[in-house]
Amino acid sequence: MGKSSLTNKKTKAAQKNKKKTFVISGVMAVLILGFVIIKLSLDKEAVTETASGDLKISKSEITEIAKFYPYKSGKTNMEVLAVKASDGSIRTAFNTCQICYDSGRGYYEQQGNELICQNCGNRFKLDQLEVIKGGCNPVPIMKENKTEDDTYIIISQAFMEQNKGLFRNWKK
Repeated sequence: MGKSSLTNKKTKAAQKNKKKTFVISGVMAVLILGFVIIKLSLDKEAVTETASGDLKISKSEITEIAKFYPYKSGKTNMEVLAVKASDGSIRTAFNTCQICYDSGRGYYEQQGNELICQNCGNRFKLDQLEVIKGGCNPVPIMKENKTEDDTYIIISQAFMEQNKGLFRNWKK
């Protein structure tokens, strides 16, 4: 067997390996894309906008870790947070501070069992949501402003529209 024949065999083997690698990479990309699509569709089940524009949150998704639900009213981006309190009840609020909202940075992030205002640093206990009104804390969404059943919490489009001014400078 000559040197060129051996070189041709090596070249063909290398080309086969490149094709296999390309096919495997393509299969992996398709699988990853499939998982991303499935994840996105599951997230859409957790929060959906109904035909009427209401915000619909699946209770099964709510835990002791605050979950943030985006909502768009015209050009205004809004956000609702929902969390399970220590008594097992689900509490909801707009993710904006009653005092700091106008700064655009008056939104909350969770640390442990507290929400912390990103503008002034005020700490607010999760169990105080829907209990304390006024002051530097998240704007509560009270029982009279939402509808609940065993599966969903629904916040009406009209209520969301009434409160979009709280988010006019929001920079999250």
